[in-house]
Amino acid sequence: MERSPEEEGAGPGPAEQPPAADTTGDPGSGVPPAGPGAASEALAVLTSFGRRLLVLVPVYLAGAAGLSVGFVLFGLALYLGWRRVRDGKERSLRAARLLLDDEERITARTLYMSERELPAWVSFPDVEKAEWLNKIVAQVWPFLGQYMEKLLAETVAPAVRGANPHLQTFTFTRVELGEKPVRIIGVKVHPSQRKDQILLDLNVSYVGDVQIDVEVKKYFCKAGVKGMQLHGVLRVILEPLTGDLPIVGAVSMFFIKRPTLDINWTGMTNLLDIPGLSSLSDTMIMDSIAAFLVLPNRLLVPLVPDLQDVAQLRSPLPRGIIRIHLLAARGLSSKDKYVKGLIEGKSDPYALVRVGTQAFCSRVIDEELNPYWGETYEVIVHEVPGQEIEVEVFDKDPDKDDFLGRMKLDVGKVLQAGVLDDWYPLQGGQGQVHLRLEWLSLLPDAERLDQVLQWNRGITSRPEPPSAAILVVYLDRAQDLPLKKGNKEPNPMVQLSVQDVTQESKATYGTNCPVWEEAFRFFLQDPRSQELDIQVKDDSRALTLGALTLPLARLLTASELTLDQWFQLSGSGPNSRLYMKLVMRILYLDSSEISFPTAPGAQDLDSDSPQTGSSVDVPPRPCHTTPSSHFGTESVLRIHVLEAQDLIAKDRFLGGLVKGKSDPYVKLQVAGRSFRSHVVREDLNPRWNEVFEVIVTSIPGQELEIEVFDKDLDKDDFLGRYKVSLTTVLNSGFLDEWLTLEDVPSGRLHLRLERLTPRPTAAELEEVLQVNSLIQTQKSSELAAALLSVYLERAEDLPLRKGTKPPSTYATLTVGEASHKTKTVPQTSAPSWEDSASFLIRKPHAESLELQVRGEGAGTLGSLSLPLSELLQADRLCLDKWFALSNGQGQVLMRAQLGILVSQHSGVEAHSHSYSSSSVNEGAGASGAPSHNTSPVLEVRHRLPHGDSPSEAPVGPLGQVKLTVWYHSDEQKLVSIVHSCRALRQNGRDLPDPYVSLLLLPDKNRGTKRKTAQKKRTLNPEFNERFEWELPLDGSLRRKLDVSVKSNSSFMSRERELLGKVQLDLAEIDLSQGAAQWYDLMDDKDKGGS
Repeated sequence: MERSPEEEGAGPGPAEQPPAADTTGDPGSGVPPAGPGAASEALAVLTSFGRRLLVLVPVYLAGAAGLSVGFVLFGLALYLGWRRVRDGKERSLRAARLLLDDEERITARTLYMSERELPAWVSFPDVEKAEWLNKIVAQVWPFLGQYMEKLLAETVAPAVRGANPHLQTFTFTRVELGEKPVRIIGVKVHPSQRKDQILLDLNVSYVGDVQIDVEVKKYFCKAGVKGMQLHGVLRVILEPLTGDLPIVGAVSMFFIKRPTLDINWTGMTNLLDIPGLSSLSDTMIMDSIAAFLVLPNRLLVPLVPDLQDVAQLRSPLPRGIIRIHLLAARGLSSKDKYVKGLIEGKSDPYALVRVGTQAFCSRVIDEELNPYWGETYEVIVHEVPGQEIEVEVFDKDPDKDDFLGRMKLDVGKVLQAGVLDDWYPLQGGQGQVHLRLEWLSLLPDAERLDQVLQWNRGITSRPEPPSAAILVVYLDRAQDLPLKKGNKEPNPMVQLSVQDVTQESKATYGTNCPVWEEAFRFFLQDPRSQELDIQVKDDSRALTLGALTLPLARLLTASELTLDQWFQLSGSGPNSRLYMKLVMRILYLDSSEISFPTAPGAQDLDSDSPQTGSSVDVPPRPCHTTPSSHFGTESVLRIHVLEAQDLIAKDRFLGGLVKGKSDPYVKLQVAGRSFRSHVVREDLNPRWNEVFEVIVTSIPGQELEIEVFDKDLDKDDFLGRYKVSLTTVLNSGFLDEWLTLEDVPSGRLHLRLERLTPRPTAAELEEVLQVNSLIQTQKSSELAAALLSVYLERAEDLPLRKGTKPPSTYATLTVGEASHKTKTVPQTSAPSWEDSASFLIRKPHAESLELQVRGEGAGTLGSLSLPLSELLQADRLCLDKWFALSNGQGQVLMRAQLGILVSQHSGVEAHSHSYSSSSVNEGAGASGAPSHNTSPVLEVRHRLPHGDSPSEAPVGPLGQVKLTVWYHSDEQKLVSIVHSCRALRQNGRDLPDPYVSLLLLPDKNRGTKRKTAQKKRTLNPEFNERFEWELPLDGSLRRKLDVSVKSNSSFMSRERELLGKVQLDLAEIDLSQGAAQWYDLMDDKDKGGS
């Protein structure tokens, strides 16, 4: 049973009573006192008795003197009068003292003003009064009302009429600002870091009698505003300061925090009944108005003509980015009660994180007073000081969520500290919240990108992966956009998309040369591979006026990572173009805030090295690396996203009257990497059939997070999620299941997961390459055949410039497009990195490991190129030694080991390769040995160009073509892979430009025709291209595959020269095996064109 607060504060219970020996006995209890307590009680009784005897002394003296009783009564009356006067004076003094103590409280209560409503200059000495400014505002107020009337009637009303077809008759019938002007309660001037800028904070209070009436005649609707209150801190920035009058170039105004806004509406119910406005509410309108006044929105008033960088002033670059790690909370209060409060439960906490208008909501942790969220958010900081990080914790309930507490922190403290990791107490409740706050600086340095990407790979971030850069797009204007039908001027707006984030500009009405002057910001995970997609459309979104796709890698090579120019639009008019300024900044966390493990030998080895002739023994130089026990233990997780069923429909048409379908895609997050499938249009049972690969470790607790979304223009709709524990997959090695999506009514996803463990043998490499080519899907990138693990321990004897100190050195490891950068070791020519990296290898025979040792400010100190074919011939596919750098000075101690990734659950068996159509199975049949017992060197040679092919393989007079023909039973497709040709025939002096054409007979139409890319001037072309036909198995067995190798005859002619052909009867080929074979090319009298 719960106790009231009064009962709880009444004192301790019987069990909590102090010992009886320490208490004073109660005289009325009947218990005789003992010890020191009894003596003090006896002394008190004697003292009281003595006082009473003293009262009788005057009576005794009066009787002894023979005086009458009247004298005694007279003396008693005098005493009582004196006592009464004294008590009256004491009562007056107590009342005066009480009035003096409560003066501030009584005065504030009388004036209906709490302590928090006192002017800012009362509590803050750096805030000054501005009565002179209030007098100026009061004088200007009537004229400001005249300006507002013109602005609303001539600018706002036409814009409202053009924005909504239901508001064509919208007008302002009355505009009066009233007689009560805005009051400036206090002014604070901030010391600015820039000399051409002045920062002011105005404490604004407006309780006005404004009256604005509007009318929509079409619907006989009248509404308006009668009275408004606005309280907040308005920041005013005067910049740039110039040497010419009026000294200040422009004035920017905005609220850093959302102001308190209260509007007295009239006729709001009638206004919200208008079609197109019925989805709004009073609260939504108030939120929109308040948000319009808050950062990043600014009101810019230029004071001089032809002001430069107006867009930069209206939307300046952010001051920085704060990465907020919402980790956990502890000691939260219990809000859930059961059985009418008799039983106390726990809470279901979640957190709201706000910085300005940016808000994030964490997931709900059920029944937990010490929740762990582990979520990460990234927020843009526009102003320092001023903006605050606010975290509010609530208990999720079906009706109204209970408040558990809040904390606030000025972003200036994060900027000053760089990294803050602490428990913060919750105000208004009990408990603490654990936050890690990181300040990310914005750097115009593309060389930092690799380092940032490497850091981000080690960050486990949800719900979104960490960003490596930010893109700011200043959309200025467009020219000569195409007109609509009937030569009508369009109402252009712009949609900007980066990956799955889409933002829209405002619409500009009735012009083909619109001016927007808006800014948009995008977080980028990897700008090297992302694109900015721009669509210029009419405001109905049905007519596209132009498009532009810009690879963001282009910004990485631009000066200051900035492009400020005109961009030509595609799918538009011949002179249609768009003027934009694009600015990219790398999000960099100061390395001094990141704790790296101290590596032995990472200090300046030069200073500790013994000098010539020293008696100190030089330790022997190691011959091999000494990596940790975890090196080379990584595996590869192959994720096959197959299909989904019964997804929920999110698309709605005609205002929700017509139910559509969804455009689903899948997002995967695992081991710090994120992947995204392609979008399947209008399908609730989509089939993606995409394969993704990621390097994983055996660290427990890892999860594969799967989310399904419906692709939309604005914000993608959620279709479900599921989490798979990697521990289960890594232990079993394989998982093929239908997963029921969570947090949605219906939907399930078919997923296939396989762990590939690297094997240190090249015997199965050819089979792996063959199997990968067979199971390769069209939507996926090429599958990995091996895993390369590199451990870079140290370098020695790096070159030094005369008279200079050793540079701070680092190394970069690159394979293809993947790169890894080591830490930087300060000022040494013999750095010790002790760093490792892993790479997915798709073509081991053709790729190489590139190493560069660089010094900060000194350029490249040395480089190394290691072909992976050398690892294929090494013992256990591993090289561990000192490698000489290419400049002839300097060496690195490095270990590079290769592991072949063999799939045990591909459903495909690879077989030995024949070298002609007449000897398909002779090699395997003669020896009786399986193909994986073949020599590793021979297996590799099968994939090498013609010059390295076995000389004993017979080649026909016209050459040979290497093909794989296979039937994919899961996909219900006939698959053909054109690998290469060799020893083609040369007609004339010039080498041919060969390509391969495939045709399914007896159908001689374009629907079954496939063609490879053309290779220039070669007799041994390598194609490695895959083609598919959707056919049932019985239909495939009734067909023949016609393969023709052709070459262009001349530059100006459409005629093609036939170099040779071969015709395969599919009924005579075992389509379940998928073996790569060489086929002799035959001559054909028909040398028609392609």
